[in-house]
Amino acid sequence: MGWWLAGLSVSLVVGIGLFHARADWGGAHVNWLDGWTRLICRYLHGLKPEHKLDLPASGPAIVVANHVSGLDPLLLIAASRRPLRFLIATEEYQRPVLHWIFKLAGCIPVDRKGRPEQALRTARRALEQGEVIALFPHGKIHLDSDPPRPIKGGVVRLAAWTGAPVHPVRIDGVRAEGQVFLAPFIADRVTLTLHPALQVKDTASKSSLEQIRSAIETPADLSH
Repeated sequence: MGWWLAGLSVSLVVGIGLFHARADWGGAHVNWLDGWTRLICRYLHGLKPEHKLDLPASGPAIVVANHVSGLDPLLLIAASRRPLRFLIATEEYQRPVLHWIFKLAGCIPVDRKGRPEQALRTARRALEQGEVIALFPHGKIHLDSDPPRPIKGGVVRLAAWTGAPVHPVRIDGVRAEGQVFLAPFIADRVTLTLHPALQVKDTASKSSLEQIRSAIETPADLSH
């Protein structure tokens, strides 16, 4: 009886996830997580249904956002109708238990202390194959109250190399700012500010970097 109930519970969880999934990550074995991500972001974090990334139906694109907590990747996934391949620090990618999820989701590990260029080459190939790359150009969690931190130039290089539009997103309203594992479980009312896509022509474009920095670092006006 115990095994039967456990099997029924697992089937129910997977079934609910698949029913609410909106992006195809490569099969039911991972798509059910997409559905639960959307449910959690909508009902626990107040993400509005109209907060949807205006990504092209096909072809390459790059999503960039400010990084305030471990909830941020889930919010971007919930706002996208296409799967997102995140660039993630190697030490995070290799975390026990979470590693299998990151691998299933196609995350690209970045060896920040060794060969970060390898991750850029992998991301470039993914974009050339028409995939969507997501990254946090501050390189780590960075709050508005922290000292200024320059954003990394890899995003403009990828965009110029591949012609992929850059979609900047500003995340506001996360209560558990600075928290990695706790943030997804703390109820709040999150707002995503979705900025118009940018086209980058020059791999060293300072103006493009400044546009991206301004978009992701300027807090939303939540008074209205």
